[in-house]
Amino acid sequence: MHRNPANTDHRARIRLFVEYDLEHHHAVPATPNQHSYLRKVMRRRDGEMVALFNGRHGEWLARIAYEGKSRCMMIVEQHLRPQRVPPDVWLLFAPVKATPMNNIARMSTELGVGRICPVLTEHTDVTRTNTARLRSNAVEAAEQSTRLNVPIVDEPAPVAEMLEDWDPARRIILCAEAGQAVAIPDALSELEPGVAWAVMTGPEGGFSHSELDGLAKLPFVTPVRLGPRILRADTAVAAVLVCWQNHLGDWSD
Repeated sequence: MHRNPANTDHRARIRLFVEYDLEHHHAVPATPNQHSYLRKVMRRRDGEMVALFNGRHGEWLARIAYEGKSRCMMIVEQHLRPQRVPPDVWLLFAPVKATPMNNIARMSTELGVGRICPVLTEHTDVTRTNTARLRSNAVEAAEQSTRLNVPIVDEPAPVAEMLEDWDPARRIILCAEAGQAVAIPDALSELEPGVAWAVMTGPEGGFSHSELDGLAKLPFVTPVRLGPRILRADTAVAAVLVCWQNHLGDWSD
């Protein structure tokens, strides 16, 4: 009797992000970390199935083929889902300490962000940003959340430098603790979906007054308030993205 390879393993399906092209019968090499994860952590056996995605060709089912103890190939067999275009939203955030910054990478990936952009503000007190670790967290979150691509992670840049070449067609929702900011539900209800967006959050100490004044004067920036309480940097990222998804994202799909 023919068995559908998608139904041969009733355990939770493992999803892995790969850089290689995906099509029928391609042999995709697992990275050393993926090999160790499949064999030693998840104890998957030769011939069992894993789902692969690369951000370009949708999601595919592949069969594990170990080659000795140090090498693993994944043989692409079945197309599971076509690639879809998610809503176009970026995250601009001021770097914070390692644990909340890793949370930011994970949560923003789960909430559909397409690009993660660390920005350096006057009150940013973190001097080093491990972008490789941010990308690793984004990859893990994409694998676990069933999204079909992984956000781009940029190197940190000063706010002024980032805005020099900013495309004004991409609107920025600025989380402002002071100044002329509108409550976020009211602000989002007046904005139109279907355009390119970015959300910007500040450091633990907040934006400086000069930064807020300068940003608020830009025609493509909408300053918003996130309620009456002061939020941690990672909480603010989650809050604004949840609001954005609810009003302008793909939660109704």
